[in-house]
Amino acid sequence: MSQPPVIAVVGPTAAGKSDLAVDLALELGGEVINADSMQLYRGMDIGTAKLPVAERRGVPHHLLDIWDVTTTASVAEYQALVRPLIDDLRSRGVVPILAGGSGLYVRAALDNLEFPGTDPEVRARLEAEVGRVGTAPLYERLRERDPRAAETILPSNGRKIVRALEVIEISGRPFSATMPSYDAVYDSVQLGVEVPREVLDVRVEARVGHMWEAGLVDEVRVLAARGLAEGRTASRALGYAQVLRFLDGEWTEKEARDETVRATRRFVRRQESWFRRDPRVIWLPQLEPRLLDRALAVVRR
Repeated sequence: MSQPPVIAVVGPTAAGKSDLAVDLALELGGEVINADSMQLYRGMDIGTAKLPVAERRGVPHHLLDIWDVTTTASVAEYQALVRPLIDDLRSRGVVPILAGGSGLYVRAALDNLEFPGTDPEVRARLEAEVGRVGTAPLYERLRERDPRAAETILPSNGRKIVRALEVIEISGRPFSATMPSYDAVYDSVQLGVEVPREVLDVRVEARVGHMWEAGLVDEVRVLAARGLAEGRTASRALGYAQVLRFLDGEWTEKEARDETVRATRRFVRRQESWFRRDPRVIWLPQLEPRLLDRALAVVRR
């Protein structure tokens, strides 16, 4: 008996991925695997729109709440966790359904993607250099050494610039040589949830408003006491970074809320761009009726 394919429900924030993943799991006898890098963190519930237990409708969800907020995110560690989980589910005839908008995490689960090691000394030296001179000189260095990698990294993204230069230094290979290919390791189907840009913009503003009403500021205050600000990854999460600046007195609460909306809209555009580049993603309009039926037809085809 052949093993079931892996299904990935992808797309931008506020597109409705979580609900479709649960619908598919109920129809196909599947279980959901989180592929949102920030939902891996314990206590980051409101700001990440983590699906409440009651809304999971009895469907098991995996790889939620596994890291402390002080832990630095590692896609290599995620890959080491998700692959055995996928293998176990498939071996038992359970359909694994990845759901999330962290594109690299989806690719780490599905594709032949290897992650070079790290060198703490090299990384610390490069991070110290960013602290002294900013990202611009290091970004120029990256453009000289690996133009292809530089094209995919924002000049302001110090973390990724440091990582790329670290890999180049310790491996002697271009960082772009380690970038994702489209070589899948599983029989898989990727479903993209498509929502018009103007609708997404409205949804993002409404979602941020709901998060504030649900107690995002209090959630961040609790997590700050657990070291959120020291967490190199979690502290940069949308909503959390902005509320931290409010709690520090740098912004008013309105400024933090407005900037969360703006930053989320920018992030949505980057997510769309990432997933649109993958020719394997089959896009389904979320606003059209019978979304689940269309998704099932794609999977069964």
